[in-house]
Amino acid sequence: MEKIMIIEDNVDLRCLLTKHLEKYGFNTVVVENFDVILEKFLEEGPDLVLLDINLPSFDGYYWCRQIRKHSTCPIIFISAREGTMDQIMALENGGDDYITKPFSYEMVIAKIKSHLRRAYGEYASSHGEREISFFGLTYLPERMELRFRSHSIELSKKEALLLEVLLKRGEKVTSRDRLIEKMWNTDMFVDENTLNVYITRVRKRLSELGIHDAIETVRGVGYRMRHTWEGTE
Repeated sequence: MEKIMIIEDNVDLRCLLTKHLEKYGFNTVVVENFDVILEKFLEEGPDLVLLDINLPSFDGYYWCRQIRKHSTCPIIFISAREGTMDQIMALENGGDDYITKPFSYEMVIAKIKSHLRRAYGEYASSHGEREISFFGLTYLPERMELRFRSHSIELSKKEALLLEVLLKRGEKVTSRDRLIEKMWNTDMFVDENTLNVYITRVRKRLSELGIHDAIETVRGVGYRMRHTWEGTE
């Protein structure tokens, strides 16, 4: 069964979460030393992380960013903070979802199952590493790595999600709403300017590989990939 890491400094809540998760058959890993969260994560290799924001030394946003340098596993923030900005910060720093305290344990279980299905279920029976190619530009989702000719770069999670959608669609136009839905997977409002920021970032990353003007803006609709460089698939 999948392994869930719990990063929560409230001992009582931590114990209750562990109890409910194990009731549903999940393996749990509890962090007790909050100075070595990343080391514990790398050692255990969990399939999903439940992460509080208010932690000793460094907050959950910081640790989420550190984890994202090594893994794309789902990260669900659990916090008493109810502000919209806190939830946006969680998503911007690499989180996949946000649950406010107090919460229903059944809701936590449902969200965990949902994110595990999205992250692993669709490709559970796949053999070998997936590749998405577009005229010689190759993206490896499991590594969040983009390759072109003899060069490669690593992408952040949001950059990777954006580029994966565009590469899969190829020269078909992808709407802004669809990109927002795929990148944030949330019912919360996400400002379109935030999407603009990531479009700019991905264009810059492509330019590092010598690829320019590959993401075309289709005014009033969305974006699509264009083959603007020499070479074929």
